[in-house]
Amino acid sequence: MNKIKYITANRRLIAGIGSALVDVLIHENDEFLAEIDAAKGSMTLVGQNDIQHIRAMSSGKSSLVPGGSACNTIIGVGSLGGRARFVGKCGSDKMGQLIEDDLKRQNVEPVLLKGDSPTGCSLSIITPDAQRTMFTYLGASAETRPEEISADRFKDAAVVLVEGYLLYNPDLIQAALSAARKAGAKIALDLASYNVVADAKTLLEHLVDTYVDILLANEDEAEAFTGYGDEHQALEALAAKTDIAVLKVGSRGSYVAHAGHRVAIKPMGDGTALDTTGAGDLWAAGFLFGLVNGYSLDHCGRLGSACGYEVCQVMGANVPEDGWRRIKRLLE
Repeated sequence: MNKIKYITANRRLIAGIGSALVDVLIHENDEFLAEIDAAKGSMTLVGQNDIQHIRAMSSGKSSLVPGGSACNTIIGVGSLGGRARFVGKCGSDKMGQLIEDDLKRQNVEPVLLKGDSPTGCSLSIITPDAQRTMFTYLGASAETRPEEISADRFKDAAVVLVEGYLLYNPDLIQAALSAARKAGAKIALDLASYNVVADAKTLLEHLVDTYVDILLANEDEAEAFTGYGDEHQALEALAAKTDIAVLKVGSRGSYVAHAGHRVAIKPMGDGTALDTTGAGDLWAAGFLFGLVNGYSLDHCGRLGSACGYEVCQVMGANVPEDGWRRIKRLLE
């Protein structure tokens, strides 16, 4: 299967909607996770004081980088040279300005609404196996109102990426999906985290059946959604629910299903990782960029895999310039 003409309109813009957050990254061991009673790989919504308490307990140094799942993906699209727009809400503070400045620097059109609360943050605890466990204070991003999300936010978009964390705000995710459909865009949904899927499974099933064209999941999220631990069974279950299904299986690579075709994507590199923060987000960036530019499914997947690999070689979700140079060789 060579080229895929999935985007029929003359559109190349990829828009994303999600939480505008600053990522706080710290290194800790498994014993620290046990001390704070955290399940490895999970995402837990907490208050601002909880974030401060966990940071105070940590012996490791922390670093700050702009983040948020959809935001990471859209920054990746912009860094690849694609047309990119991010829709979110942040506070009128230094952290909000940090996010806006970074979006502009990465070739992304920022559509940042302003909330009354401080800009949200996500504390990522990275263990020696490179896995990350997250505690998220949504802050101003939780104040986004459904009536603020109209089809105009997604004007001219070929694809609108909706992050799965919005499932915690049913009215907002419904408004976002409806607006994206009215704008004439294909809708991509990233399932975000296995515990998000478990917490909102009934709503998720309805939204996928009603709106979603492109569904992206890792193996834990896919099992939580489909009930299948076997990756091939999980892929088939995902493929039955949507037009394009993506199943990411970590260091073993990924699978893409579309129109009866099944494509296995080999992993990039040697499987080593310093930090898996943003790996799935950047995989989505490469895949969606390829999709709107008419690449084959295999090429889309390899581009996604390259983006995911490069971000795992650094702390946080920002790929450095030399990483982007290596990735862009796949565009030639």
